[in-house]
Amino acid sequence: MAESQNLVTVTDDTFADSVEQSSGLVIVDFWAVWCGPCRLIAPIMEQLADEYAGKGVTVGKLDVDHNPSSAARFGVRSIPSILFFKDGKHVDTVVGAVPKPALVQRIETHLN
Repeated sequence: MAESQNLVTVTDDTFADSVEQSSGLVIVDFWAVWCGPCRLIAPIMEQLADEYAGKGVTVGKLDVDHNPSSAARFGVRSIPSILFFKDGKHVDTVVGAVPKPALVQRIETHLN
């Protein structure tokens, strides 16, 4: 399955531009290739990226192995960790492979 065109790859170098200087809601999935639960949640993140495209929500992913600075900065110790940023400010975190409805509920909470 091809990766969603709406899913943004975030790196240490692009974090400030793509997350902290964004308006609206940005969700970043902190993940790694070797992480089983990360692989389980990846298709859900792609679905959310597509479903919320054009609705003020950006969904991104950050590989913690290649971008350790951002992970360390936000205290990410377990992956997957999904961090929510509203207008550039960290407002929420979900740790672990949670079901899609739980993520949709968090998104809707932060959109309202």
